[in-house]
Amino acid sequence: MQISLTKRSIAEFLGTFWLVFGGCGSAVLAAAFPALGIGFVGVALAFGLTVLTMAYAIGHISGCHLNPAVSIGLATAKRFPASELPSYIVAQLLGAVVAAGTLFVIASGKAGFDVSAGFASNGYGPHSPGGYSLGACLTAEIVLTFMFLMIILGATDKRAPAGFAPIAIGLGLTLIHLIGIPVTNLSVNPARSTGPALFADGWALGQLWLFWVAPILGAVIAGVAYPALAGGEVPTIPVTKSTAKTASATPYA
Repeated sequence: MQISLTKRSIAEFLGTFWLVFGGCGSAVLAAAFPALGIGFVGVALAFGLTVLTMAYAIGHISGCHLNPAVSIGLATAKRFPASELPSYIVAQLLGAVVAAGTLFVIASGKAGFDVSAGFASNGYGPHSPGGYSLGACLTAEIVLTFMFLMIILGATDKRAPAGFAPIAIGLGLTLIHLIGIPVTNLSVNPARSTGPALFADGWALGQLWLFWVAPILGAVIAGVAYPALAGGEVPTIPVTKSTAKTASATPYA
């Protein structure tokens, strides 16, 4: 059965909402909770779990991209029709913004809440959790997004073990968060970065450019590199009118 672009876009909205609300929510509400905060490991696991759960929930509907960089990387690899990128990216951005707004309403219900702490925003230089430079943060976001897309493209290759892609992708996202949270709070996702930045201090919007440029660049490199590396037959979807309505229904990608 063909699933309309509208329904797939709604699925992307819901999935991205869950990613940002679950991942950023764990950072804002639980990471430093008095005495028993979940810390970096807990936040990393939360992001991985949001993707894992949504991959099984909506992967068969929209492909569960939840990330403009993922959609662009898949389009580069000819796994997704470029003509549908605007609809997916708008849905992902709206989901991220609504999630960040919902989180803001909840977080601001506690006395003493202050967005100057960052509100789970991504940053570099003085706004990097570990004080990493612009160059270090740019490199980290490019490399980690590249590896994330390589995991996605490889796990969803039709030659890979069937049914395990969401697990590999969820664990992959957890791992790159364990690496990248101290550097940039980890983005690898322009939508995830945009939502919280709209509710944080002005510095977050001023640094937002990096968290669009670096993930997209890393994703495009992976979109070129994986087909070249894999060789042989991979699940390529030509961008044609006849496939446009069903092209993104492959689980997670």
